[in-house]
Amino acid sequence: MKPRLVLALAVALFALTAQGHEFKMDALINAFVRIDGNEAHVVVRAPLFLLGSARFPVKNIEIDVASATAALDRSAGAIAQSIVLYENGRAVVPTSAHARLSLPSDRSFETYEGATAHVAQPPAADTQIYIDQGYVDAHLVYPIAAPESVFSVRTMAARELGDYVKLAVRYMPARGDERALLISSRSGMVDLNPTWWGAAAGFVGLGIAHILTGIDHLLFLLCLLIPLRSWRPMVAIVTTFTIAHSFTLIGAAFGLAPSGSWFPPFVESAIAASIVYMALENIMGADLRRRLVITGLFGLVHGFGFSYGLQESLQFAGTHLLVSLFAFNVGIELGQLLALTVMVPLLVAVRRYVLRGRVGMIILSALAAQVGWNWMLERGEVLWNTPWPRLTLAGAATTAFWIAGILLAAGMITLAMRKLRLADAPVQVAAAPR
Repeated sequence: MKPRLVLALAVALFALTAQGHEFKMDALINAFVRIDGNEAHVVVRAPLFLLGSARFPVKNIEIDVASATAALDRSAGAIAQSIVLYENGRAVVPTSAHARLSLPSDRSFETYEGATAHVAQPPAADTQIYIDQGYVDAHLVYPIAAPESVFSVRTMAARELGDYVKLAVRYMPARGDERALLISSRSGMVDLNPTWWGAAAGFVGLGIAHILTGIDHLLFLLCLLIPLRSWRPMVAIVTTFTIAHSFTLIGAAFGLAPSGSWFPPFVESAIAASIVYMALENIMGADLRRRLVITGLFGLVHGFGFSYGLQESLQFAGTHLLVSLFAFNVGIELGQLLALTVMVPLLVAVRRYVLRGRVGMIILSALAAQVGWNWMLERGEVLWNTPWPRLTLAGAATTAFWIAGILLAAGMITLAMRKLRLADAPVQVAAAPR
C-alpha cells in the first residue's frame, strides 16, 4: 500500500506540472511615471474594455463621446485605484486627474511629451469610437515629499486575469537614466528606483521562490541524494552542483549564454534528461567520483534554467545589477538548503520505514525516471519543432567560452575531490549489482 502511495504522489506531481493555460487573451496598459520637483506625474493609457464599470454612454455600437464626461471621471478614479503610486512605501493620492477617449490608431504615447499633450486636448465631438475599442488616457498628478524618495508602483487592474493584463511603465526620475518595466498584478509592489538593500532583499526572496517552485530542479537534487548514506558525499555532491550552476547563472545574466529560440527548450530538455540519467544511474549502481563529474556537467545546464527566472526579473534591479545577481544566487542557495533540510530527513524516513534497502532505492529512482522521461518527451517535442541556428563567428566564440568553462568546472571538481580526499574515502553510495 505504501509504495502505491508513493506512486500516486508521483503521478499527481507529474499531472500538476504538466498543466497548461487555455486562456489566451491579453492586454497592455501603458504608463509614464515622471518625477518633477514636488510632483509625480502618471500618464496612463488603458484599453477601453478594461473599464466597463465606468458605464460609457453609447449610441448604437458607438460611444457617445460628447456625453462621456461623467464616465471619464469615473474612469480616472478607477485608474487611480487600480494603479497605485507609493512614496517610501506609503500610497499617495492624486490631487488632480484628467481623462479622455482615444482612437485605437492614436500613437501619442510613444513619448511622454506627446502623451501629456494628447491627454490635455479633448477629442472632437464627432469622433467615432466603437464600444470596447480604443483607449482611455488619463493624467494623474501626485504630491510628493522629495524627488529623491523611493517610488513604487502596483497594478491591480483586472486582477482576476493575472499575468494576462500587463502594465508597461516608463519611469523618468528627476535625475538619472530612464527605466522601463513590465509588471502585472502578480508582481506586487515594484520599486521604480530601488535602493541596493531593497533590490538585494527582493532578489534573495526571488531566488528562494524560484528553486522551491522549480520541481524539476528539486527532483534532480533528490536523484543525486537517493543512494547516498552519509553527510560527506552529500556535501561534496551539493557543493559541486552549487558551483556549477552558479557559473552558468552568472554567465547567462551577463549575456554570455547562447541566443536563439532553440536554446531554452534545449536547456529544459537537458534538465529532464539529467533526471532520467541520475535515476537510471541509481538503479544500475552509482560511483561517487563519476557522480561528482556528472553532477558538475548537469549543474551547468541547471544554471541556465535558473537564469531564465532571473532574466525576467532583472528589470527590477534598477542600477544594482551586480548586487541583485549576487542576491539571487544567494537566494537559490538558501532555497536549496531549505529544501535539503526537508528532503534529507524525509528520504531517510522513507528508506527506513517505507521502502527499505536497495529495492526501495530502485523504486524511488524508477518513479523519478518516469516523471523525468515524460518531461523529456514533452520538452523534446518542443525542441524538435524549433529551428536550429546557423553557425556564426559569435556562436563559435560563445561555444568556445563555455567549453573553457566546462574544463574549469572539471578542474574545480578534481581539486575539491583532492581537498576532501574523496578518492580515498570508503564507498558511501549504493554499489552496482553483481
